[in-house]
Amino acid sequence: MATINTNAGAMMALQTLNQTNRDLEQVQSRINTGLAVASAKDNGGVYAIAQKMRSDVNGYAAVSGSLDLATSTVDVALAGGEAISDLLVEMKEKALAASDTSLDTASRSALNEDFKALRDQIAKIVETAEFNGTNLINNSVTSISALANADGTSSIVISDENLSLGGAVVTLSATASFSSAGDASSVTTTIETSLDNLNASLARLGTASKALGVHQSFIGKLSDALEVGIGNLVDADLAKESARLQSLQVKQQLGVQALSIANAAPATILGYFI
Repeated sequence: MATINTNAGAMMALQTLNQTNRDLEQVQSRINTGLAVASAKDNGGVYAIAQKMRSDVNGYAAVSGSLDLATSTVDVALAGGEAISDLLVEMKEKALAASDTSLDTASRSALNEDFKALRDQIAKIVETAEFNGTNLINNSVTSISALANADGTSSIVISDENLSLGGAVVTLSATASFSSAGDASSVTTTIETSLDNLNASLARLGTASKALGVHQSFIGKLSDALEVGIGNLVDADLAKESARLQSLQVKQQLGVQALSIANAAPATILGYFI
């Protein structure tokens, strides 16, 4: 039937062309953004999952920063503790030498002056071994903690180690000195006890530092795995989209020609009236 009121061919061609244009817009969007799912309207379910995973990745970035801060704080405390250990070893040598009963008073006095200088240096180290305002060896804090997961419900706690003179670890007093062989012998015994205690403290700090490092490595791997997972969900296959773009461009051109032909069809009716 020939009609000018209804052009079914033109309507079909227009519908096909509109669909091609929509597909073309989608492909161009994927090429521009690199994403197959750039918004919730592309795929609501996948978008929601990807957003949750992105939130976790950002959370793990905060966890990594927290772990870095705690690691640096513990490492500074470790450096201070190791320096104190070296000083105690040197102080023991001075005290042990002064415990020799055959030593004259002048020599013992000279050793005592060296001993006190080393003792005072310990106090300085304890005072200055801080990072970002936190000191783990001067009894100013009970402990520090670092985030362990993305929602903040878990943490790694590191207890402080009070290495101050006269404390539970370094039992040598802040005024320790010797003026006789007997005093020096007593001081030597105290230093040996302090060294044993300090070694245990350093072991705990070292273990804490290692634990932070291990967890930092795990968080890095976990974050990388999540980013790969997000990519698997939302990234566009650009090679495939490029091929599809060319196909749709040809299809668009053909659709325009088909619509042009369909629109021209009613004009043939004029031939019936010649």
